Amino acid sequence: MRTVIDPGKERRTINFLDNICFSHVKDLDGNPLDLYLSLMVQNGNSEMRLASGRDDEVSTGLQPLIVWINGAGWRKCDKNLMAAEMQYFAEHGYAVACITYRHSGIGHFPDQLIDVKTAVRFLRTHAAQYGIDPERVATMGRSAGGHLSAWMAMNTDGFDSDEWADSSSRVQAAVDWFGPVDVKTCNLIEIENFKNPNHRWHKIEETHGGALLGGDPETMVDRSDSASPIFSISEKTAPIIILHGDQDPLVPVSMSEDFYARLVKAGLEDQSELLIVKNGGHGTRELFQTECKERVLAFLNKYLKS
Repeated sequence: MRTVIDPGKERRTINFLDNICFSHVKDLDGNPLDLYLSLMVQNGNSEMRLASGRDDEVSTGLQPLIVWINGAGWRKCDKNLMAAEMQYFAEHGYAVACITYRHSGIGHFPDQLIDVKTAVRFLRTHAAQYGIDPERVATMGRSAGGHLSAWMAMNTDGFDSDEWADSSSRVQAAVDWFGPVDVKTCNLIEIENFKNPNHRWHKIEETHGGALLGGDPETMVDRSDSASPIFSISEKTAPIIILHGDQDPLVPVSMSEDFYARLVKAGLEDQSELLIVKNGGHGTRELFQTECKERVLAFLNKYLKS
């Protein structure tokens, strides 16, 4: 059957660039380690450019950037694990970088935050190459990645390496999907859980929060506040939207409620949002339904596209 169709060309091509090295660091044993990111971006017909040296897609200009940060309890996680979910934002005109960072087996806090900041500076430095607008940058993450995205929203001085030092690591907006933003509370919950002989952990250093902090187990609870972004809210804090399921069994929704209350108390209510997702667990599919993404997109558009 021969059929002629006329689909038009409203939808733009999304290119996927993988294994871009953005940082050279060391693990806990001093061994050299390279960190990589992938990038989804509507930057034209790349295959035609390679094949013929020309491009049939007219540029729409530099695109705002979302830096996606995976979770998994700050443990090892493939950077592209959620790339398919993030395509939604690439479809709506955002460049989306999915980054890796030193997990808690090879780096202790603040190594993770240093790596995210380095990724932002790298992408700003190479913005023209990838068609990114360096003045419109947001971070977004789930669970442990939400914790790091919330940290990025604080726009705290420090935690910067020497790499790509001429570029800023500040962000203009952030998205926190059910992040454990109060590490001390997480550790105290785990300590209470140790009373259950069937609990998966029985030492603080074995927990996600303990592994993140490293060092002396006796001081982990006391040191937890230094890894918690909720204590770094200031006038420099970027607009942030928080999403949390009301049935989350791992990170209680009360933690995001407290985070939001602190933002409001600091006078940042107009630039902060909290979405409680009915029946949502910890990263269950309720959190990533189209309505949730639409609300996140509207928030990002307000601060990065208006």
